[in-house]
Amino acid sequence: MSSKPVQTSVYVHFPWCARKCPYCDFATEPIRANELPHDAYADAVLRELEARAADLQGRELKSIFFGGGTPSLWSPNALKRALEGITGAFDHVSGDLEVTVECNPSSLTQEHAALLREAGVNRLSIGVQSLRDPHLRFLGRLHDSERAVAALRESTSEMPRVSADLMFGMPGQTLQELGEDIATIAETGVRHVSAYALTIEEKTMFGSLHRAGKLRVAPEEQYAELFEHAEGCFDELGWTHYEVSNYAAEGEESRHNLHYWRGGPYVGLGAAAVGCLDRGTGRARRWRNDPNPQRYLVQQAPEAEIEELGPEEIVREALMLGLRTIDGMDLAATEMRAARDPKAGREREIERAIERGNLLQAGDWLRVPVDRWLKLDGIVRDLF
Repeated sequence: MSSKPVQTSVYVHFPWCARKCPYCDFATEPIRANELPHDAYADAVLRELEARAADLQGRELKSIFFGGGTPSLWSPNALKRALEGITGAFDHVSGDLEVTVECNPSSLTQEHAALLREAGVNRLSIGVQSLRDPHLRFLGRLHDSERAVAALRESTSEMPRVSADLMFGMPGQTLQELGEDIATIAETGVRHVSAYALTIEEKTMFGSLHRAGKLRVAPEEQYAELFEHAEGCFDELGWTHYEVSNYAAEGEESRHNLHYWRGGPYVGLGAAAVGCLDRGTGRARRWRNDPNPQRYLVQQAPEAEIEELGPEEIVREALMLGLRTIDGMDLAATEMRAARDPKAGREREIERAIERGNLLQAGDWLRVPVDRWLKLDGIVRDLF
């Protein structure tokens, strides 16, 4: 009797964007639209996919996520070729396969959304970031608030599932502005929002300006107020705060991201893509591809870094990712993956966190209460 296929996701990284945002530290390069190697990049992704064919045996494709960069700059025909190649490479494909493409409002029209739907995409993740022109200018975005709202409306008319990215913590942002942005996004028919605090990353333009004392940032208390206000707004809509930065109407959670947070295996394709596949119980292999798009286009073996994970690394990742979610970490499932009790060696730390109200255990599930999520990083760090 054959064993049940292992559910596995695929992430495809599209490394180009029209302009690098000053807060972004992702592996992306700005490029002119007429210089994009649409078909050559699809060819390179398919070549890498073929080289990984042996690793896909006995697996079931659960979800595909095209991230970046700005995948909405990629021609729908080229993206479709990559998508069809991926689904064809697996022996088993989930009946409710989720296929997400990240988009920017500046490179997304209703016609483009329709072409992506026809290509097999059934979910869009749109980086609006804000619906306020002053904040959009501060963030270096190419679109204005009018285009942001139009992109959401046009997408929801073409796609069954649409998510919006929203940022908070810009200097001078008020609770009322954030609340109105959330209400407007929900009115467009969007049923999922990823809301992120603006963070100043070292190797970005904002990082340089901050070090030079030339960037005004919101005080920490303001971040906390905005976070709690957003939670209240989504609660009024009846949405679930199902992960630290993610809110969804019933049934609209990102299946792809839930797969990550639950420690599921995933294949990374494309320049700078990261993948991590199980290698039997208690072992996994993680790789990162060469981040240089020009080299990736011509390489036969694009991996730049490889890391072998053992039981302790698997447990740590399960803690770090699982405790970000409202369900928490599945201790039994983690023990099966890691071939060791995830609580072993950290019993006192877990007991202390439970006493302080920072952790709750119910059966096989260990979780951080939602009202402690603002302290999540410290809570997880204490368990390492």
